Amino acid sequence: MAVKVYLSLGSNLGDRLQHLREGVARLPLYGVYPVRISPVYETAPVGETPDPRPYLNIGVWAQTELAPHALLRALKAVEAQQGRTFQEGRWMPRTLDIDIILYDDLRLDTPSLTIPHPRMRERAFVLIPLAEMTPNYILPDGTPLQVLLQDPRIRAQEVRLYDAHLSVSSR
Repeated sequence: MAVKVYLSLGSNLGDRLQHLREGVARLPLYGVYPVRISPVYETAPVGETPDPRPYLNIGVWAQTELAPHALLRALKAVEAQQGRTFQEGRWMPRTLDIDIILYDDLRLDTPSLTIPHPRMRERAFVLIPLAEMTPNYILPDGTPLQVLLQDPRIRAQEVRLYDAHLSVSSR
């Protein structure tokens, strides 16, 4: 049975837009079928990064029959095909980064995967694309998305609309 998942994709190395395009195009090869894609946003990197190159970010609502950990493995394979190496460490530049933000209404906390994503509430580049596609979304814990968007820490983050848009390919 298919479930609805929300993914966040970002790139700040090389042809950032092309990495996002190819990442979205590869998802169906792994059983992840995009339904809606947000506009593209440009943001400063988050965390203690030594590299100030800005990211391009999108949100993707998709359907999949993969279980959560199988979905994570599939997304890591897509990242690797886009040239991501996993020796980079946290907060390093990336050709493609894909995070599972939501998996239906599932709440999961394992050593390798936490859903909803544990830092989604701190990241405007995750929340704004989500709100663009589903403005009245209610998180699995009952928090309205619009409440999170009013947080001064979210409002202070610069998230700029980028002059590009990706579309969902037909299956």
